[in-house]
Amino acid sequence: MLNSVARAQLANYLRTSCTNLRKVPRGSGSTCTSSALVLECCTTSGSPILHSAVPHPAQVRSCSSTTDATSKQGGGSGSGSGGSGSGSGGMASKEPKFTNRLAQEKSPYLLQHAHNPVDWYPWGEEAIKRAQSEQKILFISSGYSSCHWCHVMNRESFQNEEVARIMNENFINVKLDREERPDIDKLYMMFILLINGSGGWPMSVWLTPDLAPITGGTYFPPNDRWGMPGFTTVLTKLAAKWASDREDLVRTGRSVIEAIKRNVDQKQGSGNGDEEEGAAAVAAAGETLEAKFRQAINLYQRNYDPVWGGSLGAPKFPEAAKLNLMFHLHVQEPKHKILGVVLNTLDKMAAGGIHDHVFGGFARYSVDKKWHVPHFEKMLYDQGQLLSLYANGYRLTHKPLYLTVADAIYRYLCKDLRHPGGGFYSGEDADSLPTADSDVKVEGAFYAWTYAEVKETLERGAAKFGDTTVSPIEVYAEHYDIKETGNVEPASDPHGHLLGKNIPIVYGSVRETAEKCGTSPEIVERVLRVANELLHEVREQRPRPHLDTKIICAWNGLVLSGLSHLACVHDAPDRSKYLATAEELVKFVRANLYDVQARKLLRSCYGNGEETLASERPIYGFIDDYAFLIRGLIDYYVASLDEHALHWAKELQDIQDELFWDPKHGAYFYSEANSPHVAVRLKEDHDGAEPCGNSVAGHNLLLLHDYFEEERLKERARKLFAYFSESSPFGYVLPEMMSAALVEEHGKHTLIVVGPESPEATALVDAVRRFYIPGMIIVQLKIDKPAHIERRRKSLDNFKMVKNMPTAYICHNRVCHLPVTEPERLAEEFQPRYTFDYLEYEN
Repeated sequence: MLNSVARAQLANYLRTSCTNLRKVPRGSGSTCTSSALVLECCTTSGSPILHSAVPHPAQVRSCSSTTDATSKQGGGSGSGSGGSGSGSGGMASKEPKFTNRLAQEKSPYLLQHAHNPVDWYPWGEEAIKRAQSEQKILFISSGYSSCHWCHVMNRESFQNEEVARIMNENFINVKLDREERPDIDKLYMMFILLINGSGGWPMSVWLTPDLAPITGGTYFPPNDRWGMPGFTTVLTKLAAKWASDREDLVRTGRSVIEAIKRNVDQKQGSGNGDEEEGAAAVAAAGETLEAKFRQAINLYQRNYDPVWGGSLGAPKFPEAAKLNLMFHLHVQEPKHKILGVVLNTLDKMAAGGIHDHVFGGFARYSVDKKWHVPHFEKMLYDQGQLLSLYANGYRLTHKPLYLTVADAIYRYLCKDLRHPGGGFYSGEDADSLPTADSDVKVEGAFYAWTYAEVKETLERGAAKFGDTTVSPIEVYAEHYDIKETGNVEPASDPHGHLLGKNIPIVYGSVRETAEKCGTSPEIVERVLRVANELLHEVREQRPRPHLDTKIICAWNGLVLSGLSHLACVHDAPDRSKYLATAEELVKFVRANLYDVQARKLLRSCYGNGEETLASERPIYGFIDDYAFLIRGLIDYYVASLDEHALHWAKELQDIQDELFWDPKHGAYFYSEANSPHVAVRLKEDHDGAEPCGNSVAGHNLLLLHDYFEEERLKERARKLFAYFSESSPFGYVLPEMMSAALVEEHGKHTLIVVGPESPEATALVDAVRRFYIPGMIIVQLKIDKPAHIERRRKSLDNFKMVKNMPTAYICHNRVCHLPVTEPERLAEEFQPRYTFDYLEYEN
C-alpha cells in the first residue's frame, strides 16, 4: 500500500498534525491484549466484497415477539436476537424481534447482523447518500463471519438496544464484509494501523460524509474497562464533537485522505512508465538483488525459532510466502542450508495443535510458541497455501509426513469446504455450541477433548483396533499428550474455555511412542489411524462451527495452485483425484466467477445447497482475484497440460493489465479505476497471510512471457520489480516478489517434449514436473495436433523427435541440452540439484 519510508512519513504526519485523531489505547481485553496475540483481534488476511445499495425497507422493523439476546446463534457467530445463518447447530427458531436491511444481503457475515436493533446498511450508495443528506458521521464496522471478536462485539454492543439507539440517532451505520470488499477494508485499516500502531477485526472506523476517516479502532468493550473507553463512550463523545466542531473534523479527515493520496501517487523505487527510465531502474535493482538475497538469508536465520520452528515468540502464523521463498533460496544456494528452517517449521506445525490431527486442515494460527493452542477458525486461504507448501516439501525431500499432511488437507477441503459444484467456501468459525442444548458458543468447543471422552470413544470402538496387545488409549494419550487434567496451559486459555480439555499435539515421534508403549511403530500407526477415525465419527455428531459459504475467487485460485502442486507428486496414490478436483474447480470458477459479457472476474458467489447465488449488484474482482487465479491456472496447466487453462490465464492477464496497471508510475492498483466510493486506490506493498497481488503478478508475467513470447510481459514484470525495489527488507516484506525476481535474475528452465500425445510423452513430462523447480516452463509439442501456442511456433520449429520417439529437450536461457528419450535419464539430470535428504536437516 505504501512503501516503508512513505508509511513512516504519513504516520508521523497523522500523529502530529491531525490533533483530532484519537489513538485507541492498546489494552482491549480481546485477544489483542494477551501476550500471545499482537496486532489483531481476529488475525487473518482476508478480502471483503461489499454490497452496494439495497431497496429501502423500513429502517429497523420491530416485531411483537421477543427473543433472548443470548440466543444460540447470537451467542457465537451470531446474528443478533434469534438470527439466521448456517452452521449453527441447535439454533433457536424463534421469530426475531428486529430485522434490518441486511436481511436482503447474501454475505454470511452481513446476515449474522440482520436481526440487530442497529439500523445497518451494507456499504454502498444508499448509506453514503443518507449520510451526506443528513450530514451525519458514517460508522463502519468491518469483519468476517468466522471472526471470534466480531461475534463478541456483536453480542455485547450490536444486540444491545440502548447501544443501538445511540448508534441510530447519531450515525449512519454500515456493516462491511471485509472478505467481500477488501478495497474498502484495506484503506481504512491502513488508517487504523497508522494512528494506533495495531489493527484487527472487528475494525471500527468513523468517517465524514465524504468518506474521510476521523478516528477508529478495533474491538471496543460496551463500557469503559481494561484501560480503554467503552463503545458507548466513544459514540457519545464523537457525536458531541461532531455537533460542536464539525468543520474541524471534516478538515482533519480531508487532510488524512489527501496525505494518503500523495503517498500512493508518489513514485516509488525507480519504476516508471517510461521505457528507458524503467530499463535503467531494472539494471540498478538487478545489481542489488544479490545483497537482498544475503539479507533475506540472514533475517530468516536470525528470526527463526530453532526449537519450535517458525518465527521467534508468539503468536505463531504459518507465514506461507516466507516459507515459499526459503524453499527457493535453498534451491538457489543450498550451502546456506536455509531448508532446515522450512522443514523444521513444517514438522512442528504438523505436530502442533494448529493441525487438526483428527481429520486434517489447519487453524489460522497458534496463540503460543509451540503451535499448540490455535485460534480455531479454519480459513480457505491457509489450506490452499499449506497444501502447496507440504506438496512442494515432499517434492523436494520425499519425506512421507509431508504427503500425509497434504493429503489430509485435501480430504478436509473436499469434505467440509467444498461446494457440490466444485468451488470452495471461505472457512469455518472458531466458535461453536458445546452441545446441542447450549445457548452460547465457545471457541474451540468442536475440537477440544476431555481425557474421558477420548477413553470412552476408543473403548467403545475397541473391536476396530483388531488384535493388538497394547491399550489404544495408552498409545493415543502418550502420542498426543492427552491428560486427565487437560493439556492446555492457563496462559493460552485466559477465558477458561479449555479447562480440563486437551488439544492433541505430538512432542515425540511414532517410534518414540512405540518404544514407550512396548510395541512396534506399525501398530502405533494403526492405533492412531483407527482412533482418529473413531474420534472423527464422534466429533461429527457435535454442533459444527459456522460455515461461511462465500466462495471467493482469489482464495479458490490459491487452492487451485495447491491442488495442482499436489497433482504433480508422481507417486501420490490419489494423484488422479487431485487433478480431477482441480479440473472441476477450473470449470466452477469459469461458470460462476467470470462475467462473460463484462469480461471481468467476480469477487465472490455464494453457496446455497446444490446451487450458487450471485450478488444482485455484482462486485467485480480485485488485483488478487486476477493474480491468484492466473497463477492457479498456470500451475494447473503444468499439472494437466490443459492448453485452454493456459490461454485463459493469458486472457485474464491482459484484462488485469487493462484494469489495474498504473501506466504513470508502474505496479498494480488494488481496485479498478473509477470504482464508486473508493476514496483512494491503494497499491499493496507487502505479503502477509496471503501474498499481495503485485507479488504474484510478478511470477505470472514472467511465466506467461515465456509461454507466449510477448516481450511486453517481461518488461512489465521488470517495471513492477523496479517500483518496489526500495521496499526494505525486500525479501522479508515481499518474499513472493523476491522469488519472482530471482527467477528473472537467474533464468528459467524450459522442458519441451516433442511427439504425439501418448503415455511415453507424458512420462517425459512426469520425469521433470515431479521436482520442485521454481519458474519451470513446460511445453508439449503434439505433432499430431495443431500447435498449442501459435505465437511460439517459429521458435519451436527446430525441435524434432529422435528415432521417431517422443523426445525431451531441456533448455536454460535459450541454451538447450542434447535431446533425451528416456524418462529415467531425464530425471537423473534434475535429481542431484532438486532433491534433498531431509534427515540431513533434522534437529
